[in-house]
Amino acid sequence: MSAPKRKALGRGLAALIPSAPVPTAAAPPAAARRALDGTRTISVEEIHPSPGQPRTVFDGARLDELAASIKTQGIIQPLIVRLRAAGGYELIAGERRWRAAQRAGLHEVPAVVRDVAPTQAFEMALVENLQREDLNPLEEAAGYERLVSEFGYTQEQLSERVGKDRSTVANALRLLRLPASVRDLLAGGKLSMGQARALLGLETPAAIERLARQAIARELSVRRVEELVRRERAGKPEPPSTSAPAPSASARDLGLRLTRTFGTRVEVLEKGAGRGQIAIHYHSLDQLDALLEKLQPS
Repeated sequence: MSAPKRKALGRGLAALIPSAPVPTAAAPPAAARRALDGTRTISVEEIHPSPGQPRTVFDGARLDELAASIKTQGIIQPLIVRLRAAGGYELIAGERRWRAAQRAGLHEVPAVVRDVAPTQAFEMALVENLQREDLNPLEEAAGYERLVSEFGYTQEQLSERVGKDRSTVANALRLLRLPASVRDLLAGGKLSMGQARALLGLETPAAIERLARQAIARELSVRRVEELVRRERAGKPEPPSTSAPAPSASARDLGLRLTRTFGTRVEVLEKGAGRGQIAIHYHSLDQLDALLEKLQPS
């Protein structure tokens, strides 16, 4: 059942998690026979999202982009579904495509119907999102935690199933120990995964929250956060700051106006003699894309 650690994701879902064989003791009912026919066209109204979908955040702007692409090109990669006991089909993989198809006005979508158990269905949904790097760090960690707690996987088994190193899985699971407020900062892209992992070296939730706020406000690197964590654990105070002089009133005013224009923090850094720099901060790739659209209008 297990696949090589580094090659699993590249082999595709069908190779990683094969379908269960069709029972031969008795002919399946008509609905089951239809469901096992493989690829078919299914009404979007017959498809229902899985309550166990690992991905919980769907960016509206990206869904609109995907919907525009679907209007022009159609759905190139079919959805993967399974039969629902209550009727219709349950999504295993492709919820973004299903949502975008509805925005595009499609009434039917191509889908591959698979006869798989709930455990396999959840694995397939998790692996598909990991292949596309669609999950934020906490969604990934929550998916791993569910496979461990609900389905009894060890970390070693889990690393084999999803094609990730055991250390990667272990580090992801550790993120769930962060305080809720810090998990929100990580999910929102304000805190990086490296910074979050470093913060786990602190002993109390209050200390983690305090240093997380500092890391964001001062835009600290992962190495700097690690250094501050080591100092705090050793009981050593942070050395005096050697920050640059405060900006002039005109530089602050210009920075505020640019911040309002771009919707993110902008700093005007004065170098003297009429020279300087403008620093535009972003906290996610989506925010960077939005900034580039403003800076490079078509």
